[in-house]
Amino acid sequence: MAIRLQMRKDSPAVWDSANPTLLAGEIGYAWDSADSASFGRIKIGDGASTWTQLAYFYSSGDSAGLYSSGGGASAVWYGDRGLFTGGNNSSFSRIDNVEYITITSPGNATDFGDLSAVADYCLNTSNGTIGCSAGGVSTGTSRNTIDYFTFSTTGNATDFGDLTNARYAGAGGGNGSIGLFMNGQANGGQNTIDYITFASPGNATDFGDFSSGRKSGGGVNDATYSVYGCGGSGEYTNILEYVTTATPGNSTDFGDATASRQYSQGVCDTTYGCFGGGFSPSYLDVIDYVTIATPGNATDFGNLLQGTSHLSGTGPTNATYGVFGGGYIGSSTSLNTIQYITIASPGNATDFGDLGAERYGVTGMGGSPS
Repeated sequence: MAIRLQMRKDSPAVWDSANPTLLAGEIGYAWDSADSASFGRIKIGDGASTWTQLAYFYSSGDSAGLYSSGGGASAVWYGDRGLFTGGNNSSFSRIDNVEYITITSPGNATDFGDLSAVADYCLNTSNGTIGCSAGGVSTGTSRNTIDYFTFSTTGNATDFGDLTNARYAGAGGGNGSIGLFMNGQANGGQNTIDYITFASPGNATDFGDFSSGRKSGGGVNDATYSVYGCGGSGEYTNILEYVTTATPGNSTDFGDATASRQYSQGVCDTTYGCFGGGFSPSYLDVIDYVTIATPGNATDFGNLLQGTSHLSGTGPTNATYGVFGGGYIGSSTSLNTIQYITIASPGNATDFGDLGAERYGVTGMGGSPS
């Protein structure tokens, strides 16, 4: 017996707020004539996943598929290769080195290539095929350059375009199609959000603003939301804010982290986002987590190997492990330690291996090696 299902239509904001579970095969039509990013996009129900856990369907030329998937499934911007870009070495000199790991195979990092210039505290985002490393500080000056790498091919950076303004110590977000560069520092905290379209190299475009300019926070994202956590500008905060990645606009309050801090970093899978480490004003080993699709306060996850700030997080990785690299523990001591967590299983971090050298102010991202 055939069952006829009616298409349901509403704006992306209403869909996200109601977050219904569509019947298997039921079509949800997201329509906002004022927003080209969400103009006429659909999701198809499976009878179990909520709206925010489902992927948008796309059609472009001769190809069609899903932008990304929610729940515990793999997402198109994830992969098993993690990159660590730039930072400062044990002599506290900025470097341009990029290293990589295979996230499912604990071990030491291997040389990948170089940034276009020495830089620390870059803002990184990726779509699984390419990873973009933007901004940072080079020879004492904030830069606006966006470099990119192809995860499957070791080598040096290629120019992608420029940020709307030079800054450093922000965080990345995205949904596999759009990449975000969130917040940062340049002559005071910057509340700017920029976005790029991965498929079309070029300069970033203004997306909206956060409620305040906060540097040195961490970023996590799922297929729908990008969340910026903690950071500050002359203070330490526990503020979590988010944006709907496909819909340019200003941020909305998400909840609070378990501790106020700066220099924390984020790792995530398709469901959970974790914020690890930081400084407030002591070095913290705290890891807390949120369910990205459900705004609310963070919950304790476990602890890093030791109190560490200025470390990297690989952001979206292989949807299983979240990896933190390097960092600073005070007394003029930086680390070459790589440590990891299983994102779906709260607990303490485990040793993964080592970077090629001690470094802090390094940033990370994940993508596919093939």
